[in-house]
Amino acid sequence: MKKKKKNFLPFCLESQFSNSQLSPKPEVAKPLPMLSSHAAALASLPSSLPFLRRSARLRLSTSLLSSLASTSSVDPSPPVRSKYGGIRLEETVEVGSEKSRLDAWIASRMHDVSRSRIVASIRSGLVTVNGRAVDKVSYKVKGGDVVSCTVSELQPLRAEAEDIPLDIVYEDEHVIVVNKPPHMVVHPAPGNPNGTLVNAILHHCKVSTFTWRTNSASLLEEGVDSSDEEIEVFHVDEFPTGGNGSQVGEALVRPGIVHRLDKGTSGLLVVAKDEHAHAHLAEQFKLHTIKRVYVSLTIGVPKGHTARVEVPIGRDPNNRLRMIATPSSSNRYARHAASRYKVIEVLAGGACALVEWRLETGRTHQIRAHAKYIGVPLLGDEVYGGTKNMVTSLLRAKNPSHFHDNTFETITKLDRPCLHALSLGFNHPHTGEFLQFSRPPPDDFCQILDFLQSITESASDN
Repeated sequence: MKKKKKNFLPFCLESQFSNSQLSPKPEVAKPLPMLSSHAAALASLPSSLPFLRRSARLRLSTSLLSSLASTSSVDPSPPVRSKYGGIRLEETVEVGSEKSRLDAWIASRMHDVSRSRIVASIRSGLVTVNGRAVDKVSYKVKGGDVVSCTVSELQPLRAEAEDIPLDIVYEDEHVIVVNKPPHMVVHPAPGNPNGTLVNAILHHCKVSTFTWRTNSASLLEEGVDSSDEEIEVFHVDEFPTGGNGSQVGEALVRPGIVHRLDKGTSGLLVVAKDEHAHAHLAEQFKLHTIKRVYVSLTIGVPKGHTARVEVPIGRDPNNRLRMIATPSSSNRYARHAASRYKVIEVLAGGACALVEWRLETGRTHQIRAHAKYIGVPLLGDEVYGGTKNMVTSLLRAKNPSHFHDNTFETITKLDRPCLHALSLGFNHPHTGEFLQFSRPPPDDFCQILDFLQSITESASDN
């Protein structure tokens, strides 16, 4: 007998429009007067998302919400300056301490500055030991040494337009909403100069190249994505010219990344096309009025059906490519972070779960760090403990033996954390209209989910 496909529990947003409105065609939004405040937007928030249905390709109906609420007028953002450039450290190595690499010792004293930024400072001759310049990062410092370090200024980075396909969910002359695929880096950085979302958007907007100076030190740290609150401003450096020498893009389009997703995270992201839009969206992120819903697969099931995790997040002192959630005051650089989760479905006898997340703050790797803290790392998140060996062992322990072979084969195909930015809502920076978009997870996420649900249904039948 053919099994009836199972409906998911409702997610988070109440459908107010028909499905025909879920993928608006690119259009130009006409400026309207700002009509209301954030309070009106919050008062009009809905309470449930449409249904998820299990299938070989996860189907997710989406909804749009309408609210004539907006931010107050915000002046265009000023040019970004280096956040840590020029900061000076002068300290004596504790007597009796073991010898340590120069870069590692400085990094242990300057927690918010990336290791690569410190390395650049050393190689630039901005570090002295006992009054003598040292440009070797592996130089060993010992007890009693006096170390002086001045953090180097960031060098402007340059990006070029590349013809890379984009899944554009919505576009007008002010903003673009993109469904980012997994494995795509959002913006160029040392180690990832090409193939990024910014490179693709430059081509889409007919901008040839631009340069910018970032205010986020962690951009120089390969593998670490910055938080939503660290806003970038991109200044166009050069426009392509036509045969008659006229510039393309007379409005001087300035693509601006207002928030970011980790390289391995898929889903929705909004990009500003002008400084006015950038400033308004940045203010919405600052006030935490942007509505974001994520969906993940976790190893294990979180305690309680719903809960709020409020634990500060800072850089892991033992691994600078990772963040850590710590409730104690041991990490004085940790920042306030709060996430809400809801268990949508328990999968494979409790070995995994489909979990919805809502962010109250936008810290680097927030969901990943909080999931690890509560003991349910994201499936496929090797950096935060969600290893393939861990989930394979758990699935085999909790489920019949005839699933074991397929378990190993399916799990080994996964090469990223199972995390997807499902829904994104914001006030349009020019019209004040509240726009909301949703997109289902990509195939790799859906295939794993389908496999786990098949185990769940088989166990239920037995």
